[in-house]
Amino acid sequence: MNLAAPSQPLGARAVALAAPLPPLLARALRLAEAVALGEQGRRQPGPGDAFWQYRPAQPGDAARSIDWRRSARSDQHFVRQKEWQAAQTVVFWADRAASMGFASPGAPAKADRAALLALAASVLLLRAGERVGLTDLAPGRGQVQLRRLAGALARPAEGAEYGAPDVATVPAHGRAVFLSDFLGDLDALRRALGALAERGVSGALVMVLDAAEEGFPFAGRTIFRSMGGSLSHETRRAGDLSARYLERLAARKAALGEMAARAGWQFHLHHTSDAPAPALLWLYRALEARR
Repeated sequence: MNLAAPSQPLGARAVALAAPLPPLLARALRLAEAVALGEQGRRQPGPGDAFWQYRPAQPGDAARSIDWRRSARSDQHFVRQKEWQAAQTVVFWADRAASMGFASPGAPAKADRAALLALAASVLLLRAGERVGLTDLAPGRGQVQLRRLAGALARPAEGAEYGAPDVATVPAHGRAVFLSDFLGDLDALRRALGALAERGVSGALVMVLDAAEEGFPFAGRTIFRSMGGSLSHETRRAGDLSARYLERLAARKAALGEMAARAGWQFHLHHTSDAPAPALLWLYRALEARR
């Protein structure tokens, strides 16, 4: 498989390759195929090999940059511009803390959905020639890197109750994506976004929640226990907590949106009960957006 310069459409390759691959990678390939974005140029002038457009020559343009054949058909000189194809680096953090293991009956765990979105986005980015990595995996290109990403993202949950990204390895002027429930202390995330903003890194926050966490379908006597077991609360009237819980959740989502905006990032909320394709499409477009 040659992701940088495929000889077949993504859909055909995904169908052919999915069966023998590890489950996460097979699902990611199918999801990327379903989105059907295909190859997309960046559609802006810059260094590269693909023709972009002609523009009138301006004072200061070097003589070697003028397209003399095109200029011969007009009374003025034209410069041949090429499409910008410089590879960039995208680094993902898919939270694997204990809280991400929560799942309502019939729904995937939040960690599984975060890993799937990260890997499917990586498929599309690698096909576009980007360098892709994780906060704990150095960026790279091609089939070998894709398999490394799949292996790292398929690792079991970590011991911490809630996760926080380590951004020390994110390169300056690159892009980053954090996928998490963001239900822990937000101070670590705030510091990470501040550090990345100083290094010129743009990106996206994707909040992944289970439907039960969004709707709070609890009533009567209920024992709430965190996935890691370190937190527990028992109540005889769970319904009385609904309004306060939903208010605090709304405040947290608003805080995440504000933090992202201040850092020049984008924010998106995704529920595991929803199909993953719309979230992948949003994420890919967010990464392609000019800033």
